[in-house]
Amino acid sequence: MTSLKQKTSQTMKPATAAKKLGIYLDAAPAGFREGLVSREELNALQAEPPQWLQDLRQNGPHPRPVVAAKLGVSISGLARGGVSEALTTEEIEALKQENPLWLQHERANQVDVRKEAVRIKEKQEKDAAAKAAKAAKGA
Repeated sequence: MTSLKQKTSQTMKPATAAKKLGIYLDAAPAGFREGLVSREELNALQAEPPQWLQDLRQNGPHPRPVVAAKLGVSISGLARGGVSEALTTEEIEALKQENPLWLQHERANQVDVRKEAVRIKEKQEKDAAAKAAKAAKGA
């Protein structure tokens, strides 16, 4: 038996919505920070971002995952480098220009991590192919 219950809109906390939008919550307008955000509102913000959202995405301050991506390091690498707060685009560019030793080191680590991930994936694919070939011979 089916119910004719009215469908309610799914909502999320502002922190969750900010994470999905890739913005730093504390820099968002008070109206965004203080209320719940519905799935429809989030979709509308993503489809046609208002000026405040465009400005935050372009100029920051940016949350740590965005800062890490813009610098080409991991979030842990930011912490090891002493970066614990949100940075603006201008501050990120200044860090890139300065290119401190910790940033060079963390970028090199990130390259090594990516190489290792590719190596593991290729090994898993090779092992899976060998297993499939062995299973085909046995059948």
